[in-house]
Amino acid sequence: MLDVTVIEDPEAAAVSLDPIRARLLAELAAGPASAAMLAGRVGLPRQKVNYHLKALERHGLVELAGERRKGNVTERLMRATAASYVISPLALAAVQPDPDRFRDQLSARWLLALGARLVRDVGSLITGAAKARKRLATYALDGEVTFASAADRAAFVQELTAGVSALLRKYDAPDAENGRGHRIVVALHPTLKPQPAEEAQAEPDRPELSDQ
Repeated sequence: MLDVTVIEDPEAAAVSLDPIRARLLAELAAGPASAAMLAGRVGLPRQKVNYHLKALERHGLVELAGERRKGNVTERLMRATAASYVISPLALAAVQPDPDRFRDQLSARWLLALGARLVRDVGSLITGAAKARKRLATYALDGEVTFASAADRAAFVQELTAGVSALLRKYDAPDAENGRGHRIVVALHPTLKPQPAEEAQAEPDRPELSDQ
């Protein structure tokens, strides 16, 4: 089972978003189970569960893990193909975000568009690498920093921009015969603080960054 996989097909995305099927996916991510076993967990008839499992299997979201005999019946044990799923913007290709349409380094919505493109591109690369049975060379850095003041945050952004720009100038070789382009995305946003559901509904959003 993969840790995470991407859903690019619109029909597969629709199947995964159905509440009952999403519940079945969650159950099967925890371990293989038959339709009869799942029926007791989700409170549905076995035939109904079988119907949903066939839809999930058709779109590659679940797969056969094995079979077992139970009396005169052979039960199919199914499992999720991944522990978690990410829906690519390709599932909504006609309205997917385009970061090149509006560039604003201080816009939270532009950051969101960059994130969506990252999901789309890396998802497609993973799919292609899997089909070619090749490893995909990627790198990610994730961390947190607490700024003492807005001025410190602004100074950090300036130094980060200067440092990354210097590295880009140093290593960029657009004319290299065997070179391959790579995309670099650096993001900075406030840490999201968990809130009880009732508080999250009661309090309006208070963005700290420009979002025009």
